[in-house]
Amino acid sequence: MIKQFLMTTTAAVAITLSAATLAADIDMNANANDLAIQGYDPVAYFTKAAPTKGSSEYTATYKNAIYHFSSEKNRDLFRAEPAKYAPQFGGFCAYGVTKGRKFDTDPTAWRVVDGKLYLNLNKDVQKLWVEDIPGYITNANDTWPTIKTFSDKTLETF
Repeated sequence: MIKQFLMTTTAAVAITLSAATLAADIDMNANANDLAIQGYDPVAYFTKAAPTKGSSEYTATYKNAIYHFSSEKNRDLFRAEPAKYAPQFGGFCAYGVTKGRKFDTDPTAWRVVDGKLYLNLNKDVQKLWVEDIPGYITNANDTWPTIKTFSDKTLETF
């Protein structure tokens, strides 16, 4: 009986661990299919200065999240330096992080500041964020290490 329990428990843990390796890391904002930034090309924010929808033809993975790109060149730039192009705070709302939360984002509510990509929940929230970008970035940088390993559902209860 104990042997059967241990075998069942071991199997359950193995299944859980293998599922976890396929899912985006908890500190990454990705949909149920592990797609980051709703399929927008993170490199285009830097090269085109505009949100640009990517294609499933050009993909790369970073922290178990899948990114789409509008071109092979953008995909290759990302692969060479993913931390340079990936959005800050795992793609969660930069303003939300200052409030200790991990909100989804609108890929069209964005800003590149000092060579880093920041996304916001929506354009209304972005209006608040741009009132003190340096202060909010400092606050979010201080807050992120504390909240990045928790789901927003958990953070909601704090």
